[in-house]
Amino acid sequence: MNHLANIFMQCQRSISTSTVLNGKRNFKKFLLYNKRGTRIFKAERHISNPDMPIAKRGVRDNGHIVKGKFQQIAEMTAELIVPDLTNCKFKPYVSYKAVDVVQSKFTSQDLFNAIYAQKIIEDFKENKLNEDGSSKNPSQNEEQTSQEAWEKARKTGSDIF
Repeated sequence: MNHLANIFMQCQRSISTSTVLNGKRNFKKFLLYNKRGTRIFKAERHISNPDMPIAKRGVRDNGHIVKGKFQQIAEMTAELIVPDLTNCKFKPYVSYKAVDVVQSKFTSQDLFNAIYAQKIIEDFKENKLNEDGSSKNPSQNEEQTSQEAWEKARKTGSDIF
């Protein structure tokens, strides 16, 4: 009989791993801005409480606010350029076994060789150089001033961005 009582006492005693709160949590410390509600609800909430921050989830604005109104800047809007891949023989998958491509840094000397060197060599071979070394019939790139080249490099659509 003593043995059965001992087993019964062991069954009644148990270890509780739950917290003292019994599953209740203080949700005031979890900032849940912009997680729930329709757009209408959020607009009304913004009117009644304009100081409540708006969570943008890592998305940058494509403009700025001027005199209380948001002005969109076209250059800041993301533009997705997707090529037409119809009749393309390549597959979209790249194997992990592919060899790594290692390229040297593209220097100003490489840029000069890619743009001007071939024309200078041709002009020299055909004797089309002036006494000072300039070309007798310069190309459009050779006629640019340094200021024009600087402005052209910073135009929208150039590769500097």
